[in-house]
Amino acid sequence: MIKALGVLCVFSLIAAAQSSSNKPARDRLIPGAWSVRWQPMRLVNGSPVGFRVVAPVRLQSLSGDWFGRQVFFSANQSAAGWYGIAGVSLEARPGTYTLHLKGVTRAGKEVSWERQVAVHAGKYPRIAVKVATKFTEPNSEQVQQIKQASEVKAQVFRHVEPQREWSGRFVAPVTARVSDLFGTRRVFNGETKSVHEGLDYAVPSGTPVAAINAGTVILARPLYFEGNCVMLDHGQGLLSLYMHLSEFKVKEGQQVERGEILGLSGGTGRATGPHLHLAVRWQGIYVNPATLLKMSWR
Repeated sequence: MIKALGVLCVFSLIAAAQSSSNKPARDRLIPGAWSVRWQPMRLVNGSPVGFRVVAPVRLQSLSGDWFGRQVFFSANQSAAGWYGIAGVSLEARPGTYTLHLKGVTRAGKEVSWERQVAVHAGKYPRIAVKVATKFTEPNSEQVQQIKQASEVKAQVFRHVEPQREWSGRFVAPVTARVSDLFGTRRVFNGETKSVHEGLDYAVPSGTPVAAINAGTVILARPLYFEGNCVMLDHGQGLLSLYMHLSEFKVKEGQQVERGEILGLSGGTGRATGPHLHLAVRWQGIYVNPATLLKMSWR
């Protein structure tokens, strides 16, 4: 069960007339009601989201739609509820967004429901970075290398595994100080080139890098900007990426457990020095790994 999930949202569907009003019932479940909880408590742009749903009837399946992307839910065998992971894009504006839910009962009947969820504006810093000009002004050969790397990533990102492989808490890939935060606007050589879509850990070259949760290795090869890169598919549309490695310890197609060593840290690709860049991607958008690592699951 997800603990410390933020606001408990319970809406009565006892009668058709009541279902349209969606009036909240606080701190208790009403028979015949939907219950939706989420974490973190305050959602901002760039945040991962953990949803827990309890339906008014027993379901054999449940799916959701959030920001036009499918949310894959799995049932918890030890407690009532369906659990799914999702995210909010960095580009999302503050406002109220709808989580659409659709389930199939044990009797084969389709049921659906909607819940409005507020998203707030996150606060992200800006920093200046000096890198080699080949990463800001690539020549024709380097442009071709960038194109090839982009094609490889696009092919890998097209695959979405709905089945959940991750389980329990997500753990940090290394024990080290975070040297750069998610969402930082990075000014390379005086020109804004990108938004930092991950966490940087200040580790020396050769530091073992561990999987943040169970998953399947879908990529383990060098890329232009990312350097030596490992990508894990955790299921439910969730990926984790480990960049700038000096050495690989896994192969593509390999299944790994939480804490298993994927490679050694380094400074390959677009890096100002040895460090580990961890990124988390859900359904095509990058979300804050620091938030994911603080979320509680069971």
